[in-house]
Amino acid sequence: MIFIFTLCRIGFYVFNFRMFPDIGFKEMMTIMGGGLLFDISAILYINLILILVQVIPLEVRYDQLYQNILKYLFFIINGLAIASNCADFIYYRFVLTRATTDIFQTFEHEQNLVELFFKFQVDYWQVVLFGLLLIFIMILLYNQVKVMRPSPGSKPAYSVANIILIPVIAALVILGIRGEYRYSAHPISIGDAARYVENPRDAAIVLNTPFSLIRTIGKKTLVKYEFFESDKLAGIYNPHYVPVDTAVFKKENVVIFILESFAREYIGDLNKDLDNGMYKGYAPFLDSLLKYSLTFDVSIANGKKSIEAVSSILASIPSLETPYSISPYGKNTINGLAGLLKKEGYYSAFFHGAPNGSMGFDSFSKMAGFDDYFGLDQYPDKKDFDGIWGVWDEPFFRFVAGKLNEFREPFLASVFSISSHHPFEVPEKYKGRFAKGPAPILEVVGYTDFALRKFFKEAGSQPWFKNTLFVITADHANESIHKEFQNNFGSYSVPVIFYKPGSDLKGVKAKVVQQIDIMPSILSYLNFGDEYIAFGNNVFDDSTESFAFNTSGCIYNLYMKDHLLEMTDNIPVGFYNYKNDRLLENNLVGKKPELMSVMEKKLKAVIQTYNSRLIDNNMVVTK
Repeated sequence: MIFIFTLCRIGFYVFNFRMFPDIGFKEMMTIMGGGLLFDISAILYINLILILVQVIPLEVRYDQLYQNILKYLFFIINGLAIASNCADFIYYRFVLTRATTDIFQTFEHEQNLVELFFKFQVDYWQVVLFGLLLIFIMILLYNQVKVMRPSPGSKPAYSVANIILIPVIAALVILGIRGEYRYSAHPISIGDAARYVENPRDAAIVLNTPFSLIRTIGKKTLVKYEFFESDKLAGIYNPHYVPVDTAVFKKENVVIFILESFAREYIGDLNKDLDNGMYKGYAPFLDSLLKYSLTFDVSIANGKKSIEAVSSILASIPSLETPYSISPYGKNTINGLAGLLKKEGYYSAFFHGAPNGSMGFDSFSKMAGFDDYFGLDQYPDKKDFDGIWGVWDEPFFRFVAGKLNEFREPFLASVFSISSHHPFEVPEKYKGRFAKGPAPILEVVGYTDFALRKFFKEAGSQPWFKNTLFVITADHANESIHKEFQNNFGSYSVPVIFYKPGSDLKGVKAKVVQQIDIMPSILSYLNFGDEYIAFGNNVFDDSTESFAFNTSGCIYNLYMKDHLLEMTDNIPVGFYNYKNDRLLENNLVGKKPELMSVMEKKLKAVIQTYNSRLIDNNMVVTK
């Protein structure tokens, strides 16, 4: 089946080679090699039951009837897998992505499916013929397998060997399905195909259709809503940015720190009202930096997962209900920050101290346009590995500073920390140095804050430092220690900090900001002159209403005008004044109808725009 899936990959490319220009031999070999991981995973998924019934050491395995039943079951299951692969040879041309489970929703209301099916067989007979040839090869090869019953004398040893092999085979199956053996790595997903290609467009060749279908089972597909007419919709919410400022582009460097689990709650200077004004927090360096930085009185994460944060921060794409990068739309064409700044001559790099492939960041960074990725594989001294997640923050930030010294300007760098992560350990030499507090994570927050201090001390002496805009935020919040942060407002509160040495970016702005605001704000700050799509707001534009949104399970949240609107199934279920009611105890649904109507309209416009643009793969400006 691995051989046949490889032939499917070759067939997919041959039937669509005009859509994949400029793929050289070396890249094609990388694609073929990477594709094996996805093929093995898919083959094991679809044959799990067959593997199980062939492994159980029962005598019935050697009965001819039993084997015949399994043989024809194998032909049916794997024949359907081949057919789905071949069908995608043509379907890809229309959607520019491998088929996912949303295809069933797409065609569920078609009344002429039978007619369409037979028409496709005639119109694309070459693909049908190719698929039949693959099925013939599969049957031919399967029939070469012979079932040999063990001799009576060898049965005891044979049974013992079979029992011992069961956990071995189980482990190999799990490894093959995951495609990864490392503790810190997630099972391979659709987005991971990007790491084997130069152009994210070519990731479709790496994938196979059974894998794409299986990995999107249970992933909620979006619904195309029509709450508003298109002209009215644009007046309520429009992610299409058309710059009007004619100022000269500023070729300043940009460095974005995404701090693992670094809740806003942990920073004392952002919570002066806590503990009757006595709260000090656990990040003294960030407290000192805030005196020279711009931040905001409300700053919200667009999700609860690291993979949601990366797409939000680096491409201004939120994740509503399902993380974008592992959703059925994760292979859409996007305009990431790195890809946009490349037009202005920027070099870009993504840093993450975990093993390459962890969280799929290397894949998404390529989708977002980053030139290079620096992970554990590129880190020179493996003794700094923490044993679980990756390189400790302090030495890794030092490594980042050294690399930045080598980069040509202007550059964009994104740095994702790892140490403020379970099991919340600090390096042996720093144990006892940082305040522990009532939650285990707080000691590690102090360590990461210390690592940041050392980074800025080292970077501050470099010639590129004064020409650099720094943005510091978090991927998501973590364990809270105050009741104010244990609800759908506080639990999404993360820092968003803009720091430019010697600039007037200072103070606390009365504004609601979110992670997806970071990309359009950076582009605005630099006077970027091209059009682009960004679901967030420009924090430097005071002429528009600021707001933030995210989802908590099936609940959609909108933060605006000091209020939080919670909506499920497009119906408001919660409405709170988070400024005066920090614990969200007083539900105002029905008590402020005018304000709630305005916010409901805004949230529905967000949902309609987001869903339609993802479904239609309309996430870049085409001219």
